[in-house]
Amino acid sequence: MKTVLMVAEKPSLAQSIAKILSRGSMSSRKGLNGTCSVHEYSGTFAGQPVRFKMTSVCGHVMTLDFLGRYNKWDKVDPAELFSQAPTEKKEANPKLNMVKFLQVEGKGCDYIVLWLDCDKEGENICFEVLDAVLPVMSRAHGGEKTVFRARFSSITDTDICNAMARLGEPDHNEALSVDARQELDLRIGCAFTRFQTKYFQGKYGNLDSSLISFGPCQTPTLGFCVERHDRIQSFKPETYWVLQAKVITDKDRSLLLDWDRVRVFDREIAQMFLNMTKLEKEAQVEATSRKEKAKQRPLALNTVEMLRVASSSLGMGPQHAMQTAERLYTQGYISYPRTETTHYPENFDLKGPLRQQANHPYWADTVKRLLAEGINRPRKGHDAGDHPPITPMRSATEAELGGEAWRLYEYITRHFIATVSHDCRYLQSSVSFRIGPERFTCTGKTVISPGFTEIMPWQSIPLEESLPTCQRGDSLAVGEVKMLEKQTSPPDYLTEAELITLMEKHGIGTDASIPVHINNICQRNYVVVESGRRLRPTNLGIVLVHGYYKIDAELVLPTIRSAVEKQLNLIAQGRADYRQVLGHTLDVFKRKFHYFVDSIAGMDELMEVSFSPLAATGKPLSRCGKCHRFMKYIQAKPSRLHCAHCDETYSLPQNGTIKLYKELRCPLDDFELALWSSGSRGKSYPLCPYCSNHPPFRDMKKGTGCNECTHPTCQHSLSMLGIGQCVECESGVLVLDPTSGPKWRVACNRCNVVAHCFENAHRVRVSADTCGACEAALLDVDFNKAKSPLPGDSTQHTGCVFCDPIFQELVELKHAASCHPMHRGPGRRQGRGRGRGRRPAGRPGARRPKDKMSALAAYFV
Repeated sequence: MKTVLMVAEKPSLAQSIAKILSRGSMSSRKGLNGTCSVHEYSGTFAGQPVRFKMTSVCGHVMTLDFLGRYNKWDKVDPAELFSQAPTEKKEANPKLNMVKFLQVEGKGCDYIVLWLDCDKEGENICFEVLDAVLPVMSRAHGGEKTVFRARFSSITDTDICNAMARLGEPDHNEALSVDARQELDLRIGCAFTRFQTKYFQGKYGNLDSSLISFGPCQTPTLGFCVERHDRIQSFKPETYWVLQAKVITDKDRSLLLDWDRVRVFDREIAQMFLNMTKLEKEAQVEATSRKEKAKQRPLALNTVEMLRVASSSLGMGPQHAMQTAERLYTQGYISYPRTETTHYPENFDLKGPLRQQANHPYWADTVKRLLAEGINRPRKGHDAGDHPPITPMRSATEAELGGEAWRLYEYITRHFIATVSHDCRYLQSSVSFRIGPERFTCTGKTVISPGFTEIMPWQSIPLEESLPTCQRGDSLAVGEVKMLEKQTSPPDYLTEAELITLMEKHGIGTDASIPVHINNICQRNYVVVESGRRLRPTNLGIVLVHGYYKIDAELVLPTIRSAVEKQLNLIAQGRADYRQVLGHTLDVFKRKFHYFVDSIAGMDELMEVSFSPLAATGKPLSRCGKCHRFMKYIQAKPSRLHCAHCDETYSLPQNGTIKLYKELRCPLDDFELALWSSGSRGKSYPLCPYCSNHPPFRDMKKGTGCNECTHPTCQHSLSMLGIGQCVECESGVLVLDPTSGPKWRVACNRCNVVAHCFENAHRVRVSADTCGACEAALLDVDFNKAKSPLPGDSTQHTGCVFCDPIFQELVELKHAASCHPMHRGPGRRQGRGRGRGRRPAGRPGARRPKDKMSALAAYFV
């Protein structure tokens, strides 16, 4: 029996699709990477009985990166990144072993059906999957087709079964357009980012951003925010005057009239008009009109409009809103949320999704009435040729979804119902008055039929005071005429919704990437999100944009990126050559980069005004080993030490606290040691600022501390404090934290494993002796007599933290509260069987226990 491998983009999608196609009769098992499941069932394919295997990836399988030394900022001129630096495809998440997993599941399979998301990124992932699987599949006979592409827009029985019945092929051109975008963003972004980060962080201490990044889409996005800021700053308010008249309709009611001239900017002229009208006793009716008008129902919902409303009305940031929508999609509540289309195709079943809502407690009456009376065909919108508009596919309640997922789902559903409802019809009445020589007007609206505003009440016609019934020639008594003084006001900062509109209008990013670009400028500390989700640029964001304008305005204007996006779309359509577009665009930006580097002094002049030089920033902390003067600790991101006398800067580990370590010095370079800590529940270790930035030993990595230093005699080094191999990660060593007493800790120097041990011990020391069973270093522990947990009133004990039964009761394993990349473990749990006999650096011969379960390894079982 032949085998069909089917691959979806996410594990939850694979399960949902497999349930539909197998009608629930499937078996499931975990794949070798522990993340992706494999669902198996029997069926027919191409008219023959087959065994189906449905599994998934987790987004992109591969990512683009530079080779070897080109990833080292200090070794490579950023200009080389435009053309000379070779790139390669690497696994996007090596811990998932996705390529190996796909090869294991694909080995010997006869056919493959790709159920990746139906957009350009999905097409790109299709070919990443094929690159992994095709070499291990069974050979096709006689030119038989073996690769198939399923295209679908929602996780419903109908859509999935239809997709399976109409399988096509993956689109290579769309995949190439994504490859081109990835390479352009990598080369251009890295070159500019590396140069300006090194240049400005080497001169200024209070930038408060760990990365001064540039992005072909990110930077124009920031430019829109700064442009609005500049308009606000340069705005000069002007005083103007308006006339306001009030007429009496009956004893208890009056009516405010609007001046037909609207406003004047000269007080004397306004006073003249006031003098001409304020003595009049009556207002003459000159004209009346009554006209029926309609407020149109909304166009069908696409991604950009959903993100706009989520930000402006639901208070959800674009990236969070997109993640929530994707979750609703994978759970089958809505159709695919990434679409530029606002037009339903003629054959789209509108009644099906509507019937799903017929018993919903919030809008059942409206839906039943629409189904009974007949739905109204949605307005004709834009057909981008991708997916249908975002549509609710099944009913859900607030209790079922909860929180923000419900609020987004509710809006999507109300919007859909509104698109098939009737327009709101209302009667607009207008009365024109003459008071002396001046004309005034009053308007009012009366709803005839609420139409779609019944389901979208926030769009309803506001209730206004009804106008009196009057005819031309009638007179009403004038209550008063007065002059009001007002001022023009500046625009407000851009909201996320307004920024999304500008990005869409100028072609910056795609419906999928717009939320990412907005999130990036927030993460980089270029803008801050204020109340009402308004984006206010920081000093750093403002200076960067003004600097780009000063050197090369095209780096920040949307024009050049918009042109690139058009070229990428031509690649996707098969109308432009991938290599030619890539080469031409890189050549343009390479020339711009060289000009930018030559003209950087122009931006630097702006930086000098807003930021402090390194020498004037920070507070004294530890002494330099070269000049023996105090270096200053700069706490703003990225935290670092700066010696003003030597004009040297030393990077420090991020996301923790730094303090002086007992005024002890490094035996190699005489620098005073610092102590880095991730907090009371985390880990800490001493470090030498110089050794951390210039590793003295081959097996010591840049950016590490004394817990990875293999100096043979230094009392703070791995050689003296290392115990044995970490029980969780592949390459780490458990190291005693000598500063942690009386709540002693042993921590891995690579991952985030921390063992709390020997609480209230007076002294803990790593012995020169090793365990006979596992060859880990023994620990000498001294307790105070009053607090000793040792048997028989003993206060001293020497033993192995892995094997000693007395120590097993005194050890508790946890994970450090650290988010620094250096301390992120693989996140796997493993038992005693893995990695026996490994010899960690600094402790020759140390290995895991062979004969019995250790106290630490037992934690993982």
